Amino acid sequence: METESLKLARLTKLVTEHYHLEPLSINRQQGGWASLAYRIETPSNSTYFLKEYEKKRSSTPKLTARLHKYIPVTCWLNENTNLAGKIPVPLKTQSGEYVCENVDGIFLLYEYIHGETIGEKALSQTQIEQLTTILAELHKAGNSISVPAEHLTEDFHVPFMNALNETMAARDLSPRLRSAIKPYKNVLFEHISVLQDLSLKLAGRMLPLRWCHTDIHPWNMMQSDHQLILIDWEGLKLAPVEADLMFLTDETYFHDFFALYKKIHPDYIIDEEALRFYKIRRLLEDIWEFTEQFLYDEQSEPEKEGTLKQLIHELESLKCGTQHSIDKIKPE
Repeated sequence: METESLKLARLTKLVTEHYHLEPLSINRQQGGWASLAYRIETPSNSTYFLKEYEKKRSSTPKLTARLHKYIPVTCWLNENTNLAGKIPVPLKTQSGEYVCENVDGIFLLYEYIHGETIGEKALSQTQIEQLTTILAELHKAGNSISVPAEHLTEDFHVPFMNALNETMAARDLSPRLRSAIKPYKNVLFEHISVLQDLSLKLAGRMLPLRWCHTDIHPWNMMQSDHQLILIDWEGLKLAPVEADLMFLTDETYFHDFFALYKKIHPDYIIDEEALRFYKIRRLLEDIWEFTEQFLYDEQSEPEKEGTLKQLIHELESLKCGTQHSIDKIKPE
């Protein structure tokens, strides 16, 4: 197996060639489930954050397919709205690109955010207000911005649905996977059917579209000095705002969030069909992601076991249903 030193040598070569940086050190940081992360120190005392999507992972083609589409939008938002300093934007390479790659992966380089990830910590009242302000500002922007929204506009198509349906119904499914999904098979196929119906119904409606992050959770929030920062914008999309609000409706602070959000967007009314679509799609998408990892990624036995546990957790969430969380937000 390749040593870590060889990997770091290739990273040093990458940042030297593409960014003209001379790293003093490159240290592995805690990344997300979809990417690796590195902290880079330089002689000028500047610090950088290098994000890597590994080429060997089955999720990488999907996550990187839209990089050249969504990054210009984040740059526009950072330069033309009150989101400046609240969202990270990647640095350009010497050739003017936002992305570079080597044999290992596809890379983005950012200025390092000195702060801490919210993660498992509860949001403070100030952080709730700042999150509300960020999303309310983001949702002011629609398709009138000067950056093309091609391939970033919601069409309610669910690209993984057929693959999920066929894989879960396959007779030659891995015995371990078959055993894991057996208690949830009926509810899984019921939700696939509901999502198909909602997909067709929403595609025929003319819902207002705004720019949405589409992956709002505490692991994508950082506190830096006195400002909350929303990171990981791979899912940026022109969509109904329920694509963002769906992540918050089950949070204990949702009513505080929504009261402030309504002050900024007083005419907004939650669309229950869109909310239900996004909640179900997210659960099924996560189920498909973990299924793909289990079947196709190069994983050790402990890693496979961990993936299976995560899959079962998502299936259990599906079993608990989405209607209850929608009912909770209705006025008394």
